[in-house]
This record gives sequence, structure tokens and C-alpha cells, in this order.
Amino acid sequence: MRETVGRVRRAGASGQLTLRADSAFHSKYVIAACRDHDVRYSITVNLNRAVVRAIEGIDESAWTPIAYTLGGRAEVAEVSYGDNHRLVVRRTRLVGKQAELFASWRHHAFITDRAGTTVALDDDHRGHAVVELAIRDLKEGAGLVHCPSGDFNANAAWAVLASLAHNMIRWVASLGLEHTGPVVAKTIRRKFLTIPGRLTNRSRRRRLHLPTRWPWADEWVDCFDRLRALRLRT
Repeated sequence: MRETVGRVRRAGASGQLTLRADSAFHSKYVIAACRDHDVRYSITVNLNRAVVRAIEGIDESAWTPIAYTLGGRAEVAEVSYGDNHRLVVRRTRLVGKQAELFASWRHHAFITDRAGTTVALDDDHRGHAVVELAIRDLKEGAGLVHCPSGDFNANAAWAVLASLAHNMIRWVASLGLEHTGPVVAKTIRRKFLTIPGRLTNRSRRRRLHLPTRWPWADEWVDCFDRLRALRLRT
């Protein structure tokens, strides 16, 4: 944690830093590093006995409903915990006739020293799961789940190429397709990258011929035009 903060500062970042992490980072040493370097934090905690007791002490009137998936219900609340922490808790359950037979809540909690409403902090904390989706795509989609060689330099080259391919997909999604939410890399590869095409030269102009009656042709052309426009502006 201390090394990461140092690298970020040396790279030129001067604003407020925030750590969002899962329960593997719930440690007094990580929290101490954050406080020493003025880093705000939002860290998931395991439901140990102390956390369970804190959750049980939350009054029912303190729970605030939040948006959730169809057929489900979610609420958030908070309570003081430990050494000047805010313990933010989200509880979820299914609703409906069948679900009511086994009515129970599932709880997810994290500690934080950040300012803001309970609802806003919970929503922002869940954003760290998007990073995990990107890591999954890097491993399963771009080839970094397994380095194929026994030679370090060969694996280093493989890692660089995998990262370039992964970043290309992310940039296509962000700049070309203007995605602002989670990116499904395999869908982008299928619709916009792994496309059969043919290049021809005519009248000193290169033309790309794409499949006829292709269902994503308009999206692809719009994406291509946006990326070309970026190139022309540089």
C-alpha cells in the first residue's frame, strides 16, 4: 500500500487518493498505511462476531431502501465501528411468493473514513467490482490467465502483448462505443474485432469490405468514425 501511494505521487497525482478494496485488504496495517499517507479508504470486512454484533444493533428504522434488481430488495444503513470507522452495511433479499417462504437477508459490510451519505458511499464502494471484471477479461479474454513459456523474457513479452490487446478493447469500448458502464469484452471482440473482411485498393483508395446483412454494421461504422475523428484531432 505504501509503495503504491509513493508511485502514484511520483507519477504526478496530487489530489485526494482513495482505496477501495475487498476483505483481503482488511488489515490494521493497511489502515495504518492509509492514515499515514492521508489516503481515504473503503474496505470490505468479513462478518466476524464483532461485525455481526454491530449489524444486529442497527435499528430497523435506520435502513434506507436502494435500487436493486427486479425480484429483489436492498437496503443500506450504517453504525460506528472500531477505531473511528463508519461501518456501512447493505442487506439484500429476494421478494415474491416463493421467496417469502424463506425470508432472509444477506449482509455485505465495509468500513470507511470517507465523508458522504450512506447510500452514496455504498454505491461508490460497489464500483470496485468493475475493476475485478476488467481483471477477469485480461486473464480469460486477452490471454494472461497462463503464461505459456518457461522463459522469463518470453512470458514478459506475452504479458505486454496481452495487456495491449486488453487495453485496445477497453479503449474501443470507451472512445469508440462510448460505453460508460461495465464492459463485456467478449461481446466487443465478437461484434467489433473478430470480423471477416477484405481490403481492396481502388482509385488509390483503400476500401474495407465487411459482411453483407451484418446486424452490427451501423454500430461498427459509428465506432470507426469516432476513432478516426480522434486521430484527426491529434
